[in-house]
Parts: sequence; structure tokens; C-alpha cells
Amino acid sequence: MTTLTPLRRFTFPILAECISPDNFTGKTCKEAGRLNVWEGNKEKKLSDLFKIAESEPETATITIQGDVSKVRRIGANMKTGAILINGNTGSHLGEEMRGGRIIVCGNVGGWAGSMMRNGVIEIHGDAGDYLGAPYRGSTQAMRGGEIVVHGNVGNEAGCHMKGGVIKVHGSAGQFIGFHMSDGTVYVEKDCQSRIGACMTSGKIIVGGVLESVLPTFTIDCIRPKVKVGDEEAVEGPFYVFLGDIVEEGDGKLYVRKEKNPHLSHFEKLL
Repeated sequence: MTTLTPLRRFTFPILAECISPDNFTGKTCKEAGRLNVWEGNKEKKLSDLFKIAESEPETATITIQGDVSKVRRIGANMKTGAILINGNTGSHLGEEMRGGRIIVCGNVGGWAGSMMRNGVIEIHGDAGDYLGAPYRGSTQAMRGGEIVVHGNVGNEAGCHMKGGVIKVHGSAGQFIGFHMSDGTVYVEKDCQSRIGACMTSGKIIVGGVLESVLPTFTIDCIRPKVKVGDEEAVEGPFYVFLGDIVEEGDGKLYVRKEKNPHLSHFEKLL
């Protein structure tokens, strides 16, 4: 196991995609310290910013102790091993991740899990906007894996999502599942408006209050429960809406009935 501890409080954004078990495997602390990072517009070595210590050489695990909220792209493209972050971390965590596990005991910036294909990201805090979403102008979003957020998330989680599972145990912002074409997004608590806009397939589940359902969704039925992933099921009952019909979509939006009495007028259409 390799432990990284910030040498000081960071002021400028830091690009550190080198912080990944794939890059650390087989390297001594001194060799890992030579990996390149960018602090603002200056190229530096990892050892210029972090104290690097090793306790279990055979374990493909990186532990980061402290606030790294200015550090971006930790775990980018990682395929194996694990990263444990005891503190807040910056944007693009686990970008294009293909395997392994990242656990954050803190908050995470925007675009966490952007374009990920496999692996697990677990956040014991809040996540910013664009969870699992692609860069602006791109449609290459999350295609597999699992993201679990124990706090709240911002806007556009699951934007352009093409596979995988996102579980949010708190509340979520607007446009969840925007342009979604596959996969599952589960929000245990409340959601703001415009969720599922332009979705063509996939599943969005809201366990709390949903401000409103887009007029381009039509009610289909009421279900007693719904599956989240392959094993977990959430008890309802749930209103089931289909859409987005403007996109000729067959996506499913599940909204918990007891939390949303303002949607009861849809029942006369069943």
C-alpha cells in the first residue's frame, strides 16, 4: 500500500492522472515520486506535492490522506487495484475508469466517473454536477460500472449514460438522465425537475419527491417495486412513466407514489 499526504495546502488546480494503481505498480516510492503532474501551468514531479510512503509493497492500493479538492483526474483510466481518499477530492475522479475501486470519505467535484466503463466509485459525501457524464460537446458518457453516492449530487447526473448503475442515497438536481440511452439511475430522496429529458431508454428511479414530470412522458402503470441493478429491489408502489416520446424513447421513469400525491391525477389515465 502506498500512502500520499499533501505537503501543503494547494492553491492552484492540479492535474494528476498519474495517481493510479496501474502507474504505481512495480515502482518504488522514489520512482513514483518522479511521475509528472501539473500545478496550474507548471509541470512538476509528484514528490514536489506529496509525501510518498509505502507500507505493503505487494498491495495495489493507494491511500490519500488529506484535502485534495484541487487535485483533478485521480484514478483516470485505472484498470485494477484500489484508491482510498480520506478527504475531499477534485473533479474528473475515475475518468474513463475500466476496473478497480475508488472510495472517497469526503466530497467530490464535478464529472466524477465521467466516461467510465467498469469498476466501482463510492463517495461517502456529496458529488458535484455531471456525475458519470461526458465532456461538453461529447456523447461518450458512462458505459458500465457502478457509482454510489451516500450524499447529494448536482445537475445532469447520468447525462448521455449508456450503461452501468448510479445510486444516490441523498437528493439530486435537475436534468438527471438527460439524453440517457441505457443503464439505471436511482435517487433515494428528492429530485428537481426535468429528469429524463430526451432519454431514449434506460431506467430512472426516484424514491422521494419529484417536482414535476415532463409533459413528454406518459403514464403506463403502477408497480409494487422496481429492481436496481441485478440484485437489489426497492419497494414502492411506483408510478411508471414512459418517454421521452419526443425522442420516440422507451425509457422508464419510476416515481414513488406515496411521496408524490401531486401526481395522483395521472391515475385516471390508467
